[in-house]
Amino acid sequence: MKKIYFVLFCLFCGLNLAAQTLPKVTVEDMEGNQIETDSLINGKPFILSFWGVTCKPCLTELNALNEVMDEWREEVDFNIVAVSIDDNRFTSRARSMAQGFEWQFTCIFDKNQDLKRALNVSFTPHTFIIDGEGKIVYSHSGYVPGSETELFDKLKELQNK
Repeated sequence: MKKIYFVLFCLFCGLNLAAQTLPKVTVEDMEGNQIETDSLINGKPFILSFWGVTCKPCLTELNALNEVMDEWREEVDFNIVAVSIDDNRFTSRARSMAQGFEWQFTCIFDKNQDLKRALNVSFTPHTFIIDGEGKIVYSHSGYVPGSETELFDKLKELQNK
């Protein structure tokens, strides 16, 4: 009986991510060009972080990732992709914020929230780690300062496989 409850819990909470892959969805890049999300898959793992312009924890997490990215890359070869879920009204503001923060990673814009829906993202920040083949290997919702180290640990685990 416990096993049935555990399976139901895993299905409900989305813990069956090992079989899930990054869906192919059309989004915009920083220049406003339409791209397919599968173009993000290039053999390297990457952090995929959903954010919005009014989400302070999102901005804190992305700024923290921007600060540690170069240091982490000394140990692990990876990328970061920030996904703005802001609609047409706020996309230009999201672009300006990304430039203003001088994030050194890829920013994409999910104006229609197709990627957000495809990955069942309910709250931001929501962060995934995608392996080099496009499989989702980790998912986390929310942010508290310091929790980005868990992402680094997961990236190192991936590299050691």
